[in-house]
Amino acid sequence: MTVSPLAVIAEGVVLGGGATVEEFCIVGRSGPDGAKTVFGDGAKLRSHTVVYAGVTAGAKFQTGHHVLVREHTTIGDDVSVGSLSVVEHTVQIGDRVRVHSHCFVPEFSVLEDDAWLGPRVTLTNAPFPRCPDVAKCIKGVHIGRAARIGANVTILPGVRIGERALIGAGAVVTKDVAPGAVVVGNAGRQVKTIDDLLCPAGIDHRPYPSLSES
Repeated sequence: MTVSPLAVIAEGVVLGGGATVEEFCIVGRSGPDGAKTVFGDGAKLRSHTVVYAGVTAGAKFQTGHHVLVREHTTIGDDVSVGSLSVVEHTVQIGDRVRVHSHCFVPEFSVLEDDAWLGPRVTLTNAPFPRCPDVAKCIKGVHIGRAARIGANVTILPGVRIGERALIGAGAVVTKDVAPGAVVVGNAGRQVKTIDDLLCPAGIDHRPYPSLSES
């Protein structure tokens, strides 16, 4: 285990074997009092990462620089969150999920196993911003297993992205997406299914295998 003397680790934080915490990280100091903060073996928190109390992350969790992860968030094994990304409270992230740089993942979002968010993806959760009772109507986005979300995509509150779906770069997704669908545009529209896609390099004619084959 390697923890920089310039990192701040609150009392009671559990770091698994082989964990690395770089300079200027703050772990377990903000958030609910007494909440457990646990990281599995091989976790790596790069400089300026902030993780609130009440976060549980599995083995090989890693962050880029300047990442924020808030309380009551559960993260599976082999997950990475890229630099300058924000994961708000009460988020569920499965195994092998990739969240690239500059992403925003708000409260009550769900990212199932093998989901992939490209750079600058924005998930939203407030159908009526500034509503006096906004907490009562927040609806998190649900990203299905092995779904891939392209760069600069915005997904509106409560939308469900089906497993293996592919959302093209820059799309604005306003309604649920069927499993295996390929969606592009603003507002996003389905143009084909994932099984219609061919590898542009000709290496693999099925670059997005079925879940039973992955």
